[in-house]
Amino acid sequence: MDLRVPITISDELSEDIISSRGYLDLASGEINRIEYEDYDVSTQGLPVDSEDYEFTCGILSNNGKEVEFRIEVNTTTGQYSVTASELLEIKVRAAQLFAGISGKDLAMSAGKPN
Repeated sequence: MDLRVPITISDELSEDIISSRGYLDLASGEINRIEYEDYDVSTQGLPVDSEDYEFTCGILSNNGKEVEFRIEVNTTTGQYSVTASELLEIKVRAAQLFAGISGKDLAMSAGKPN
């Protein structure tokens, strides 16, 4: 089962925002297949390596509704990911927003055998 969902990524610099798209793996929290918009990594380097880099965030969208979250960037490898606690928060908020399921209902259904 493929648990990757498309997301929008924003690397925030002090005076600029570098936009890209990628896929968030809902099982592992890894983000891959990142494609930058109007930004060439081969000549400009990774946004995280810029002196004025501040943070990276992501947005998961569905039918005009959005869930925003923090993205961690490994400065050695350039790998984008979300922490386990952030991934859980994304899942709960997405279920509430997109499907109208409460966090309590989600937790209760997770404990029930199929």
